[in-house]
This record gives sequence, structure tokens and C-alpha cells, in this order.
Amino acid sequence: MAKPPKRKTKANRKPPPRKRLKPAEQARIAEIFARFEAQESDPRTELDYESPFTLVVAVALSAQATDVSVNKATDRLFKVADTPAKMLALGEAGLKPFISSIGLYNSKAKNVIALSRILIEDYGGEAPLEREKLQALPGVGRKTASVVLNELRIEPAIAVDTHVFRVSHRLGLSAGKTPDQVEHDLMAIVPDNLKTRAHHWLILHGRYVCVARRPKCEGCVVADLCPSRHLFIGK
Repeated sequence: MAKPPKRKTKANRKPPPRKRLKPAEQARIAEIFARFEAQESDPRTELDYESPFTLVVAVALSAQATDVSVNKATDRLFKVADTPAKMLALGEAGLKPFISSIGLYNSKAKNVIALSRILIEDYGGEAPLEREKLQALPGVGRKTASVVLNELRIEPAIAVDTHVFRVSHRLGLSAGKTPDQVEHDLMAIVPDNLKTRAHHWLILHGRYVCVARRPKCEGCVVADLCPSRHLFIGK
């Protein structure tokens, strides 16, 4: 008896191929990012960091937390522990008071201490800047690795958080139903020379202009290029 074919899981299921864009749509997308670039040519994360290690820690702490809350915590923390060795010496119990204002701080403290130990034992006290090695660290998943590698301009990546997801849909850049699908669409349409910056442009636009409840369309630099503008103007 023949075995039934294996069902593809969400992890290995490939997103549907994106249709080829018409010239007019290519021009619209290019203009969107050209305007973002004119507004801010070198966008960066709003998380405070001084080294690859502190960036990894800050991004890991930012899961389900605001950048503002993370910066308040790390402002004190990094003055005491800004290297894997110092962090490990601080210990999980010593770390928790510094990050107790951040959500999920118990599990995050455990992960930060664990990854610090691994960096010392396996990488000479330095954060590895290769995707597979980063993602293997406790508390560092694909999204965190993407943010780190993209911020350091090592590997173009567009990590999709709630802001990027929302803005991508409103601007008609993607109709993906999951962050992975949206990322796939963005990586396919964003010009190569802009990919390391697109992540930050979309986040900042969603954070300060295209906000969730009442987007500020009147002050939006791409409002005339936005297919969702009519849903909000006049409300």
C-alpha cells in the first residue's frame, strides 16, 4: 500500500510566487522608497547599543517591548555589563533588577546569561555575525538575527514586526497573511541597494506617521501613492 504524501508544515511550506509587477507599479514602489530615502538617507534602529554584543542583547530584550523601555533599562545595564564576561559575572539574579520593567524579563534574563556563556565558551567573547550561529543562541530567533545583521549592514534583511506588517499592507506592498509572507514580498520588490534601509523606513513610518488607529495621512510623504489613503482621510 502506497504511503500518503507528507503534508508540508508551516516551517517548510513555500509562499506562493509573486506575480511580475507592471511597470507602473514598479515605478510607484520605487518612488515610495525614493521619498523615504530623501527624508532620511541612513535610518538606524532606535535601540541604543555600542557593540554587536550589546545590539544582540538590546534586540533580544525588545521582543514584546518598546524601544523606549528597552533603552531605559540598557542605559543602566550596559554601564555595568557591556561584554559577555561582565554579563555572565552579573548573573541571572543580578541582571533581573535592571530589566524588570520589560515584559518577559525572567525568561529574557535566562537567555541573556545563557547566550553570554556560549559567546565566551565558543566564540572568544564576541558575538558571531553569521545568521546560523546567531539564530542558534538562546533567545535569538530569525527575526532578531535579521535585525542585527541588517543594522550592522552585514546582510540585507527586512524583519517584519507589527509596524512593517501594517505599513506594507496599507501601501499595497504586500497582501501576505503572515510576517514571513510579507517579508518574502518585500525582499522581492525592494530595490537591492535599499534593502538594508527599507526595514527601518517602514518601521519608523509605522511608528510615527502610519500609526494603527489614526494614521497621519495629511503629513505623509507618500500619501498620494497610498491605495489606502481614502480609508482615513476625512475621518
